[in-house]
Amino acid sequence: MSENRQDQYFNLIDRLLKCPSGQEPEVLDTQPELVDAGLVKTLMQVATMMAHQDNQDGAKFLIFLARQLSKELGLYPEVSPKQ
Repeated sequence: MSENRQDQYFNLIDRLLKCPSGQEPEVLDTQPELVDAGLVKTLMQVATMMAHQDNQDGAKFLIFLARQLSKELGLYPEVSPKQ
């Protein structure tokens, strides 16, 4: 991953953290080219840093977002309940 690409991910994550609740899809729609596995990985890295800095709410939000995106991108296996 290039440094420029990582900076773009960080900027997008910063915008997601600052946007009003419920506006996240609109923020993501402004840069669809960044919505990929690299963004999911970066979300998890930032969430881990936030958890270590005692920002549990921010970390939980980013983990939730990473999980939702990974499902949409087909990176998160759907587990069906056992019958």
